[in-house]
Amino acid sequence: MALRPQTTISREVELSGIGLHTGAGVTVRLRPAEPFTGIVFRRVDLPDKPEVPARADCFHEQPRRSTLKNGTAEVNTVEHLLAAFGAFGIDNVLCDINGPEVPGMDGSSRPFADALKQAGIKEQKESIEPYAVKNAVHVTGGDWAIVALPREEPGLRLSYTLEYDEPRAVNQSLTFEGGLDAFTNDIAPARTFVTSSEIDALREAGLGLGATEDNTLVIGPDADEDAAGLRFPDEYVRHKVLDLIGDLVLLGRPLQAHIVAHRTGHAANRALVQRIATGIHRQEDLGQLRPGSGFGIREIMRVLPHRYPMLLVDRVIHLDGFKRAVGIKNVTINEPFFAGHYPDTPIMPAVLTLEALAQLAGILLLRKLDYSGKVAVFIGMDKVRLRHAVMPGDQLRLIVETKHLGRRGGKVQAHATVRDTLVAGAEMKFMLVDSPSNVEQEEF
Repeated sequence: MALRPQTTISREVELSGIGLHTGAGVTVRLRPAEPFTGIVFRRVDLPDKPEVPARADCFHEQPRRSTLKNGTAEVNTVEHLLAAFGAFGIDNVLCDINGPEVPGMDGSSRPFADALKQAGIKEQKESIEPYAVKNAVHVTGGDWAIVALPREEPGLRLSYTLEYDEPRAVNQSLTFEGGLDAFTNDIAPARTFVTSSEIDALREAGLGLGATEDNTLVIGPDADEDAAGLRFPDEYVRHKVLDLIGDLVLLGRPLQAHIVAHRTGHAANRALVQRIATGIHRQEDLGQLRPGSGFGIREIMRVLPHRYPMLLVDRVIHLDGFKRAVGIKNVTINEPFFAGHYPDTPIMPAVLTLEALAQLAGILLLRKLDYSGKVAVFIGMDKVRLRHAVMPGDQLRLIVETKHLGRRGGKVQAHATVRDTLVAGAEMKFMLVDSPSNVEQEEF
């Protein structure tokens, strides 16, 4: 898969409204975010402003809506906003929200898409690698089914079939080929809906308190009466596609696949997202090599001079020329530094996470034939970010990307994650010398 630049929004933008289910007034302010932040909701109305990442492991089971939960903090009905992020290809944004539910607006994704147009999209220097489905991923249950199929072309293709028997027969199908214009014109305006037979049960469950005839369609027994208020003759299935786009954003990376869904809702979408995410993590956690692209520990030791206890890269799982490297470091309780850092609460020193990144950068740079016999000596570090603690049992995913590579040295952008959460990052500078005694400070 080809890399593409990560993106964020160019400036802040704010939306206010009422929650479709809580009926409470709420404001969400979208803010630009640094690379590798991901999409993060921050509950500014709660003590300490807890963060709730929009990713698969925070996708929580709730009826009639997509909910994110991290500890005791949660954010509900995120799918319409996430769909806009997905369509615009936005990777990093901080969503400050002062309540437990994203404002429902008009029940569609159009207000969020309009806000993103107003905010503008900014490409960032760091890259992201889309995930291409290699083998079919099936999830079924009762009368519904959803499958992710491999696709040769970049991006998503979505095929959805909607069927209702009560209170009347409704059969609609739609295939969406992707594209921002197609989303904003054909998918984003489609509003959420409910069948007339579901209304009483939703009210009894304390849901739909903010639903009105302006933001929620009702499928009733009279087809002609319902059609009078539709934006599209097949608005119901278009909204199902919208929901699916939003739920797929919780993978945390762009997806290349053909998704085929029949009678699914958020619970089914959640099951598919988590199944795909499990497959991604299993492949990465096992350190599976792409043929001819990685290094095992023996190759690493032939390139790096480091040895126990300072060799901090266990495996290189991907190399893209001299442009990019991905490696892993398995963190165990047997690491020598845990004896003193700290005995009762073992935490990997953040400087060692940065050292692991520096070593992976050395592997990337020293492979160049012109540098044979050289040592990559670290001489500078800028834009350091230390976000989360690394504990025994974690697996560090290390990524370095070359920003400059010359005869005497180089500069890389580096970051480390644990389960898709950024733990550390920095811009690092190196000089290539015959021995450390030859080092002189130099800017690149």
